[in-house]
Amino acid sequence: MSRSVTMSAVAAVAGVSITTVSHVLNGTRVVAPATRERVLQAIEQTGYQPQPTARSLAAGSNRTIGLAITVANNPYWVDLIQGIDTEAGRAGLKLVVVDTRDDATYEHSAVANLLAHRIDGLVIAPTAEWRGSTLPLLRDQGAPFVVVDRIDPQLRVDQVGAENEAAVTAVIEHLLQRGHTRIGMLGGIPGLSTSAERLRGYHLAHARSGVRVDPELIRVGDSSTPGGYAATSHLLRLAKPPTALFSANSGMTIGALAALQRAGVRVPDDMALAAFDDFPWADLFSPGLTTIAQPSAAIGARAVQLLVRRMQDPFATPQTLRLPVEVMHRESCGCVHSSSVVLQEICASDSRPLAAY
Repeated sequence: MSRSVTMSAVAAVAGVSITTVSHVLNGTRVVAPATRERVLQAIEQTGYQPQPTARSLAAGSNRTIGLAITVANNPYWVDLIQGIDTEAGRAGLKLVVVDTRDDATYEHSAVANLLAHRIDGLVIAPTAEWRGSTLPLLRDQGAPFVVVDRIDPQLRVDQVGAENEAAVTAVIEHLLQRGHTRIGMLGGIPGLSTSAERLRGYHLAHARSGVRVDPELIRVGDSSTPGGYAATSHLLRLAKPPTALFSANSGMTIGALAALQRAGVRVPDDMALAAFDDFPWADLFSPGLTTIAQPSAAIGARAVQLLVRRMQDPFATPQTLRLPVEVMHRESCGCVHSSSVVLQEICASDSRPLAAY
């Protein structure tokens, strides 16, 4: 028998779905005798060897879920992990966290290792390239999983994240209304849905306001502090630099602040500043930072709730949930008084309620 044979190969030989093969192996659903026999024959014919995770899913004794995520120095991830861990504890589940480093190779290896250690399900904040590596692995193994933070509308899987496009649109429109027609944009890691959605919000705000976007004002900051520093420094060197700046995550915001300080650029006198992701000390800066606050802990809790539902019912209709964000208007955008506006939940593909967080 060979471990190189996958569950999808068995399904192809038997003429059934991967899910059906999983149910035959795990005993999680009644399968028609004739279909079961075809699957068993295909297993024998291909030499497929069930992975440890398949046996653990059937036994249901591990009570452990995995979390594959980049453990970056970002308050958003810290709060998200805390939300996942808290909700897992409420459900009687243990949590194992692995660092993907936002790298597809590390992600595939980390997830494969989790599966080999018989986790019962997985929450994953996937890399940009996961559809070509980690996603096929999860499907071949028949492991229950939920995508968190990075929503892909083309995939019919359980997904939870925050509203990105509408929130960025609102903040950029606010800057435009304050008279800024040259707004710099620090974008996140290319290929991630969050990066794309936030960039779309930037473009949409300009289109609605009838202001042309100068491509020179859009810089990739790779969702990191060094990237934010380098991108901001580049924008400041332009012949016609921006008068306002929007950073698409908190890591880049720290880099942007460092670059502005080093260049002697005052916020908001010389440069208005707004950012995605709030953090505990955002209102302690002088001036306070205008940010988009995500409900990080609630997103994590929702992800675990969806995962528990998926573990209990493999045939449940996939849900895509976007939770509301809050725009924290402080002084860095040029406003004198602080305020906040909650942008309500935009969509949920399945209206059946989950337990309230």
